[in-house]
Amino acid sequence: MTTKIIAIDLDGTLLHSDNTISDYTVNTIKKVREQGHHVVIATGRPYRMAVEHYKRLELDTPMITFNGSLTHLPGKKWEYEQSVTLDKTYLFDILKFSDFFEMDFIASEYRKNFYVTLDYPERITPALFGVDRITERMRLEPTKITRNPNALLMQSRAADKISLANRMREHFKNEIEIDSWGGPLNILEVSPKGINKAFALSYLLTIYHKTPDDLIAFGDEHNDTEMLHLAKSGYAMKNASQVLLPFADEKLNYTNEEDGVARQLEKLFL
Repeated sequence: MTTKIIAIDLDGTLLHSDNTISDYTVNTIKKVREQGHHVVIATGRPYRMAVEHYKRLELDTPMITFNGSLTHLPGKKWEYEQSVTLDKTYLFDILKFSDFFEMDFIASEYRKNFYVTLDYPERITPALFGVDRITERMRLEPTKITRNPNALLMQSRAADKISLANRMREHFKNEIEIDSWGGPLNILEVSPKGINKAFALSYLLTIYHKTPDDLIAFGDEHNDTEMLHLAKSGYAMKNASQVLLPFADEKLNYTNEEDGVARQLEKLFL
């Protein structure tokens, strides 16, 4: 059997709503990897919010974070590491329109740290940033933004995050990528133009000397559309957004809460 690259989103796909991965899923992925297949996390999350799940799965493959902006090998120096950043002028512009876009917070994300607006601190969930609490030193102030971020993370009070993402793209004349996370939170992420999970996966395919025919992908949300379109076999979770379904080859019969990814992997390989 030809070895496959299996790209898996986290929120709303692999993870349960309580941010955990079941033992059943862990064991299933381990068995699939023992057959020689490469399992790759592809998430909109920053590295520090994804690395514990990477360790839980005992992966040794590159990890795609920031929705494709950062592809690297956790804990190791890797000659093929790819990091793409967003021009910080977009951050300053979004800050000006924070109230117009009904933002609870706007965060400038880097691999090892972040800065977040603290206008509504009670609306910030520290776990979103992989920390126990938000402190004053994490406050986003223009003077602290001396480097271009890997991505921006935002939470909005707008009722429809997909509609808001469309409005923001129009505002910025489609010069940047704006996508939504899976799961119940009203989270949007901003990446450089042309950067998405498919961009990073195409890069990985060349490194592994593979083609899209060797790619299997699982997702649930708007930011998975390009990835599922690229893959020979793209699977949308039962709980997937309606926006994603036209890009999927198949909609699974199980949700993330029902370990839909593991069930399909078991069907395909075990």
